[in-house]
Amino acid sequence: MSITNERKQEVIKEFATVKNDTGSPEVQIAVLTERIVNLTSHLGDHVKDFHSRRGLLMLVSRRRRLLDYIKRTDNARYTKLIERLGLRR
Repeated sequence: MSITNERKQEVIKEFATVKNDTGSPEVQIAVLTERIVNLTSHLGDHVKDFHSRRGLLMLVSRRRRLLDYIKRTDNARYTKLIERLGLRR
């Protein structure tokens, strides 16, 4: 369910805006997206795991808030990030 430390470092390196960047909204959204994908596949196998489902909903809402922040501050960054992550909006 959780992402490995190596995969997390790869995602951080791929989406970082500057060297050693772990706190920018782009990096946070990318890491959350990776976790959401993993949890979604887990819930496909374990349909009755309602505790993990609640955690998934919390992750999705946190990602949504961060995406709304980026959209509000810089629309070009928002569209570029959505395109790179392959999200619907």
